[in-house]
Amino acid sequence: MPYRFAGIIDRYLLSASEFTRRLRAVRPEQWAAPTPCAEWTVYRLVNHMTRGNLNYVSLLDGGSAAEFLRLRDRDALGDDPVGAYIRSVRECAATFRRPGALEQILDYPLGPVTGEQALAVRTTDATIHTWDLSRAINAPEDLDPGLVAWIEDHLTEIYAGLAESPVSVDTTHRFFAEPEPQPLADESRQDRLLRLMGR
Repeated sequence: MPYRFAGIIDRYLLSASEFTRRLRAVRPEQWAAPTPCAEWTVYRLVNHMTRGNLNYVSLLDGGSAAEFLRLRDRDALGDDPVGAYIRSVRECAATFRRPGALEQILDYPLGPVTGEQALAVRTTDATIHTWDLSRAINAPEDLDPGLVAWIEDHLTEIYAGLAESPVSVDTTHRFFAEPEPQPLADESRQDRLLRLMGR
């Protein structure tokens, strides 16, 4: 079948590698530092990313939306946050490479989606949270321009049919931060994407 998001596994791995690069730069004293996500420290942000990867694996294995939400904040890092995240990426990518995984319908918390669309959401999440982590640890904040362009070009498709979307004016903002309504002067593609995602 023709895919809506060509090369999505490679894009996911690129987004994960960008997050990993920042993650390796976290100093011991920075794990408790605040992030742009008001309720999260650096540790909780990294746990969100790691647990998210594992929860997507669970969905492909037949897990439910309720289970996804129940496990959303459970610790997945232990005493090796960097290693735990890297392992979760490998497991997630391997699971999405299984025959039929991209066509599989998943019981996602925001509504049923194909594996392909779910991984597009995951790729977007990883890219935005890479900026969050960069800001939290005072690392360079430039995101991969190819990922930024791809996400911005496909933002409506990525969240199509979901109960909540960062590009829907009547969304509840339970899962997505509310965007700033006014564009910045001379707004770059990255600035625009971050604004739409409430950054």
